[in-house]
Amino acid sequence: MSRIGKNPITIPEGVTVEVKDNEVTVKGKLGELSQEIKEIDVKIEDGVITLERPSEANTHKSKHGLYRALINNMIVGVSQGWSKELELVGVGYRASNQGQKLDLALGFSHNIVLEIAPEVKVETVSEKGKNPLVKLTSHDKQLVGQVAAKIRSFRKPEPYKGKGVKYVGEQLRRKAGKTA
Repeated sequence: MSRIGKNPITIPEGVTVEVKDNEVTVKGKLGELSQEIKEIDVKIEDGVITLERPSEANTHKSKHGLYRALINNMIVGVSQGWSKELELVGVGYRASNQGQKLDLALGFSHNIVLEIAPEVKVETVSEKGKNPLVKLTSHDKQLVGQVAAKIRSFRKPEPYKGKGVKYVGEQLRRKAGKTA
């Protein structure tokens, strides 16, 4: 991970980064994020962020790459945003939303109603002849991934017919059925 940690991060226009008491705060047009940083030195010079580790210990090497990736994800999030799309594959599988409440019909005896965090914008798309889509967008990459994983966990894709909730573009390992 240290190769990732050595790469500098350029700060785009409209984004401000502050380091105060081991906490990095990033502000941009889409929101504000902060991350606590331990054991790694963060330096900002001329619109470029560099991270330096105090020693060559394995814990410092791993945290070097981790914190560099987290800061980069925060900067991309507040400037461009992150999004995930989920596809509902199966007969009768439907999704709808009213504000931040997502209503999923996934073949159970009851619908699943999920209250989504206010930082994540949810949108459902249902076109005739196509599988329903759930689009999640936010400035926080971790939160978008967590909400998407929660929705996917309600009905994971099964390997025989491929029915379930899957990410758009996800390749499923399919199995052959019983031979007659």
